[in-house]
Formats: sequence, C-alpha cells, structure tokens
Amino acid sequence: MKLATWNVNSLTVRLPQVLDWLQANPVDVLALQELKLTDDKFPHEAFAQAGYTAQCFGQKTYNGVALISRTPALDVVKNIPGFDDDMARVISGSFPLGETPVENSTNESTLPLSNKGLRVIGAYFPNGQEPGSDKFEYKMAWLDGLRAWLRQELLTHPNLVLMGDFNITFDDADVWDPEGMRDQIHCTDEERYHLQALVALGLSDAHRLFPQPAKSYSWWDYRDMAFRRNRGLRIDHILVSRALKPLVSACQIDKTPRKNERPSDHAPVVLSLDTP
Repeated sequence: MKLATWNVNSLTVRLPQVLDWLQANPVDVLALQELKLTDDKFPHEAFAQAGYTAQCFGQKTYNGVALISRTPALDVVKNIPGFDDDMARVISGSFPLGETPVENSTNESTLPLSNKGLRVIGAYFPNGQEPGSDKFEYKMAWLDGLRAWLRQELLTHPNLVLMGDFNITFDDADVWDPEGMRDQIHCTDEERYHLQALVALGLSDAHRLFPQPAKSYSWWDYRDMAFRRNRGLRIDHILVSRALKPLVSACQIDKTPRKNERPSDHAPVVLSLDTP
C-alpha cells in the first residue's frame, strides 16, 4: 500500500500535473494541500476518470485540503474537532488496511475501525509568518489543538498516518542554511518543540526510518534558482503510529514534479506500507 502527500499550491493550476503524477505513481491515498479553490470548484470528475474518489475541504484563495483515494474515504472529519478555526486545514478519513477494498460504498459501517482500519489525516499546518506575530501565536494554538485531538485519535485509531505540509523542520539537517535560518520561521525552537511533542504521542518520522541522501528537501523557493541550487527545506512530513511502524518499507521525496513547467514549490513525499 502506498500513501503520499503533496502541497500543490493551487489545484486549478496543477491538476494536469497531479493527474500525470498519479498515472505514473498509482498510490492508494494522496493527501493534497493548498487547493486554493472552493468545494464547488473541485474537479471530482477528472479524478473519477483517473480511477480515484475524492473528499475535499476547500477554501477560496488560500488553504484547502483533500484526500484522493482508490477506495472511498469513510468516517470523514474536517478540521480539528474542538478547535474553533475558520481555515480549511485538516481532512481525515478511514480506509481498509489489508482487507478487500470497499467498492463504491458510503456506508461507514462496512469499514472496521479497529486495528485493521487505517486512519489517514491530511493537514496543512499554519505557516506562522514570523515569530512574535499574531499568525505565529495562531500556529502555536493550532498545534496545541492538533496534539490534544491526536492523543484521543490514537486511542481509537491505532493505525494512524498524519501527513501533509507541516511548515516545520525537525532539525538542522532539514535546512539548507541552518545558521542563516536559525530562529526564523519553520526553524524556531517553539515550532520544533511542537513537532517533537507530536512524535512523543507515539508517532515516527517515516522519512528518517531509512538512510536518506544528504540535503533531502521537499520545498524550494521559486526565487534565486533555489531548486537548481538545492537550497530547500524539508517541511512536508509523514508521521506513522507505533502500530504501523513495522509495516513501513520506504519513504521517499519525489523531486521529479518540481522540474515541471510551472511546478508547485513542494514535492510529493511517498510512503510504502507492507500490508497483509
């Protein structure tokens, strides 16, 4: 089973690229961020023709998330329950894990949400703008809300994947210029504390479960030939629960789409699970 996350930075602009990527990389679940469109504009038919279903949580101009999947997402939840937020940042759904796929079903009772069910949370973490700003304070509060909710989700869904654009680096290895960016957004101690607090819930950074090339990044600025010079950040992550960790067989960043004409500034991250 394969899952992936990709901040597409406007699905309207990059729908053809997403469809081409899915054809070349037929993952089972793809979490998208920064749709930048409303639900009524979501291209359900285009994904259906490609063999996928979609659950979306859109927003005009900014934000917006979706789960694209081969089997319908069940028990879908939008945003963080218990955290008041008018931004479309989180979408969650359940999928079969090691069982016969649920074909064209919207009946939530057909999917066992026990140890055999897979819970996928796709998230677009707040950027935060800069330390000390109102947007940074919002990011801190949002991360508190996320962690409190995930603590409960893991009790109900032990097979859980949290993936998306986290807008946080784990450490200096995720930064092309650690000294130059120290204490700047994505690299502050406060943000990294929250990221490690998520790990402390029993989650693991799937990318770091395997040897990776040095300077492995998932985002590069459009300016100053940053991609060509590999001046990037690793801010797109896939965290897996303790129960899923033994099933993880690979986690890689696919830089190929970043070479497209008019690409997203992010690259997909792909997780492989050895399911029964």
